[in-house]
Amino acid sequence: MDHFQLKHGILHAEDVPIDRIADEVGTPVYIYSHATLTRHARVFRDALSILPRVHLAFAVKSNPNLAVLKVLQREGYGADVVSEGEMRRALAAGMRAQDIVFSGVGKSAAELAAGLEAGIGQFNLESEEEGAELAALAAARGIRAVAALRVNPDVEAGTHAKISTGKAENKFGVSYERAAEIYARLSALPGIEMRGLAVHIGSQLARLEPLRDAFARMGELMRLLRGQGLCVTHMDLGGGLGVPYRADETFPSPAEYAAMVAEATRDWDVTLMFEPGRVIAGNTGVLVTRVIRVKAGVNCPFVVVDAAMNDLARPALYDAWHDFVAVRPSGRRMVASVVGPICESSDTFAKERDIDAVAAGDLAVFRTAGAYGATMANTYNSRPLVPEVMVDGSRYAIVADRIDPAAILAAEHVPDWLA
Repeated sequence: MDHFQLKHGILHAEDVPIDRIADEVGTPVYIYSHATLTRHARVFRDALSILPRVHLAFAVKSNPNLAVLKVLQREGYGADVVSEGEMRRALAAGMRAQDIVFSGVGKSAAELAAGLEAGIGQFNLESEEEGAELAALAAARGIRAVAALRVNPDVEAGTHAKISTGKAENKFGVSYERAAEIYARLSALPGIEMRGLAVHIGSQLARLEPLRDAFARMGELMRLLRGQGLCVTHMDLGGGLGVPYRADETFPSPAEYAAMVAEATRDWDVTLMFEPGRVIAGNTGVLVTRVIRVKAGVNCPFVVVDAAMNDLARPALYDAWHDFVAVRPSGRRMVASVVGPICESSDTFAKERDIDAVAAGDLAVFRTAGAYGATMANTYNSRPLVPEVMVDGSRYAIVADRIDPAAILAAEHVPDWLA
């Protein structure tokens, strides 16, 4: 459920007409619903309340907007971060350092040191080499870094190949076969406190079975480590639960997911850690765009909009689907390809799709754009960086400014020898 609904024939974000925001802020623009974000955060949190000990860390990479993070901080979430920049954002939003988990396959020495100095709660180690480096940095500071070892369980997630992270050929974690020996060696190092294991097999998962298989393997590994006298008090089960982008798609609910986790971990006696991202933020946002013109094509018309692949990259990267709906639908339909103005054939949002009929000047939205939307935006073709707005009931605020090409140009410099 979301709070983007038609009222009196006009698509609203909660109680605000979307065309009002478009007229006042301009397009393209991302709009987030505070009510939807809060509801999804609570539904996920409440579903996991059947588990004895839980730590929730929102996957900041899915939507790092400071206002979004502030809402989640108020709902009791910590943060799962994959860079120092994301860590700084989580701290700026008021999330406690001890509630931050630092993940990521390529953490630099500077980032490890920054995490230590901030006092973050847990590092998820991606390799033995990273663990040794972290241990040395911590020992030099006279402290012990708290860490978990990310394990690649070699489980097929059944998702898009570019967002699958748990197969043997993926770059994430250490191999399942070597995990026990690596964990033992890291546990013996001064400067590090190994307290658990971490797993994350992919994003936009539509079935629970791959997760169940991965958790079963992790449970076996946990019991093996404990049998060797090693400490395992925390198990990070990652995230990845998907959301429907099409009306005919169905995905497991948070309640169904929680029931599966409860069954799979019933005898573990650990704190279970979770990293939800898309399932919290996906339906929280839309990208509003204005039709520039409708251009004749060979097979069907092209609807050329002012949003582009630099504003919403998922269709170009993954052939991802986002519903395209008019802000003031007339009830008429058309078959068209929806494209942006960038000089790339990949700047295509929909191919020969049945959509609301639109004409030049009309407003439309790409739905389910609250996760992996604005965070992946860029300035290709020297376009502005897209702004973000949050709606709360009948009010709204700009929560990220549009950064125009002049501001970006001002950050570049011509060397004296070229002047």
